[in-house]
Amino acid sequence: MTVFAHILFYAVMLAKFTIDYVHFMHMFQLNSYSAREHFEWHRKNGGDFIKRAAMPAVYWCVSLIIGCGAYYGGGYIMYVLSDMLPFIGTVLMAVGVIISALEWKKPVKKKLVFTPRVIRMCVTTAVIYGAVCALSFIFLRDSKLYFTAAALLPVFCVFMPPLANLINKPIERSVNNYYIKDAKRIISELPNTTVIGITGSYGKTSTKFYLEKLLSVRYNVLMTPGSFNTTMGVVKVVRGSLNATHEIFLCEMGAKKVGEIKEICDIVHPKHSVITSIGEQHLETFGSVENIIRTKFEIADCITDGKVFLNYDNEHIRNRETDKDKVTYGISGGDFDYTADNISVTAKGTDFTVHHGGESAEFHTKLLGEHNVQNILGAIAVSHELGIPLAELALPVKRLQAVPHRMEILDKGSGVTIIDDAFNSNPAGARAALKTLSMFDALRIVATPGMIELGEREYQLNKELGMDAAGCCDIAILVGERQAPPIKEGLLAKGFPENHIIVAKDLKEAMNAAYSIQPGRERVILLENDLPDNF
Repeated sequence: MTVFAHILFYAVMLAKFTIDYVHFMHMFQLNSYSAREHFEWHRKNGGDFIKRAAMPAVYWCVSLIIGCGAYYGGGYIMYVLSDMLPFIGTVLMAVGVIISALEWKKPVKKKLVFTPRVIRMCVTTAVIYGAVCALSFIFLRDSKLYFTAAALLPVFCVFMPPLANLINKPIERSVNNYYIKDAKRIISELPNTTVIGITGSYGKTSTKFYLEKLLSVRYNVLMTPGSFNTTMGVVKVVRGSLNATHEIFLCEMGAKKVGEIKEICDIVHPKHSVITSIGEQHLETFGSVENIIRTKFEIADCITDGKVFLNYDNEHIRNRETDKDKVTYGISGGDFDYTADNISVTAKGTDFTVHHGGESAEFHTKLLGEHNVQNILGAIAVSHELGIPLAELALPVKRLQAVPHRMEILDKGSGVTIIDDAFNSNPAGARAALKTLSMFDALRIVATPGMIELGEREYQLNKELGMDAAGCCDIAILVGERQAPPIKEGLLAKGFPENHIIVAKDLKEAMNAAYSIQPGRERVILLENDLPDNF
């Protein structure tokens, strides 16, 4: 019976550890495999860890008291209790398994991907887990403390992914270096392929998609899909998709730290580069706007005999000096190489005129908003400089579709229109989205959890989001009680009616509320940002 009890205890403890480990590995992956970001997430979400560690921690304390009492104090009662430890532990761990399993069943937006890296980390963790259990049984068996040592693993499960990642670091560095070297080899063997690097705090993905459509009227183009904009994401695209048939490779480059853009540039060596914007985003990791500016301009610094396309509507870009051959564009009426004016926005789309030198051309797009004109203008500037006449670009501009989750207009029928701007909001993008919402003649509803990764500025910028929203919407639905206070404060500061503010616990509840307000009335719902699973 004792052997069976021990086996059952270890089986239940393993189940508890596995469920929690998968959860924390998921969070670690969402936090870009960064220990610093992972523990910052842990600090902000301490309740999640406490809930999962509660039962193992209770058992750890109980087993420590009983084990020490039996070893040092002796006594019949303590020895009887120590023999009951497997049963006590099994019950407590089983409760913990149920709690963790209920959390595990909650739907997620982006599931854990078992990449080769994650699998290697799991193997390392399994070795650590087995070693701790075996050594604690061998050396602490007589003291009745081996259950105590074994129970530490579920308690501190949150630390296991970063620990496994640290142990595997030499292996991962070697694997990454091999893939990077192979990507560099592929790029070097494609001298006729023109690489165009695209970066920006926001607008880079949209500009990339638009540019791919425009350039495709004349060239065979490959672009990095979705948001494959990290070093290893770009390497994966180069190794898996890029070949000699591609005349142009559009490479989106993202960054959260200084030097990450340069790292990608050193692999793909862009001929031309585009900087779409610079703003307050990822301030938690960058530390300052100055660091963001320096990082984004790494894509310009790497250009030798090509051109740098700069959005001169952005003051951070406009005020940064560069000795590169630059092509400027903007819609603010400045003396730029490419300008757009006569912008007319209706519910059916946007009309505008592009000027370059003494040439002008009329354009129409079904996309809404001046910010879309800005991104399209950047794509027009690059395409024209690569030899495509402005007149030839009118048709592909007219055919442009919204990039998923970036100001995507969705007609849901029954008088409901959704503006899906759920992808990673930023202050400038949010203002543009709200301005678009304000144009509609309907019940205007904004549903937002606010913005994240803005460091010490996060509260103030979310308050400003509320202030901006006050003049653009009729109903404000704030998603998540933790994120709501600064947005609500901003709304109220501008005189927005408090009874028009709703706080929902999640997006599902927010959408139910949006559909239930004044049923039958035509409505437009702006989904401004959707936080990832680790928030």
